[in-house]
Amino acid sequence: MDTSMKQKLILQALFLFCFFAGLPAAETAAPGEKAKIEALISHVQGLENATFVRNGSEYSAANAAKFLRAKWERHDKEVQTAADFIAKVASASGTSGKAYLIRFKDGKETPCGEYLTALLKKL
Repeated sequence: MDTSMKQKLILQALFLFCFFAGLPAAETAAPGEKAKIEALISHVQGLENATFVRNGSEYSAANAAKFLRAKWERHDKEVQTAADFIAKVASASGTSGKAYLIRFKDGKETPCGEYLTALLKKL
């Protein structure tokens, strides 16, 4: 193998190494995304006078936050971003497919996914 060919192979290997070394791990969300997810969950937990509706049952904001955190942990490998969290964890039941709702004190209901997406845009 001549020197020119060796140099090309070395450059290709170096390129591939640099390319893949810069990618985040495929198994969990990056620290910045985890912080956004935690902020979304904390916001849900702090929703006083709001009820979380899941599969027709009502839950307190504190219980909703616990549920979302536990579901996130179960689906950790599928969640790379806060948007993934909303789409894959916080929008609908994996069992029934029904959308999660947030019912506010005035009786108004909002799909949890829509609510969190709007909140994420503000973060």
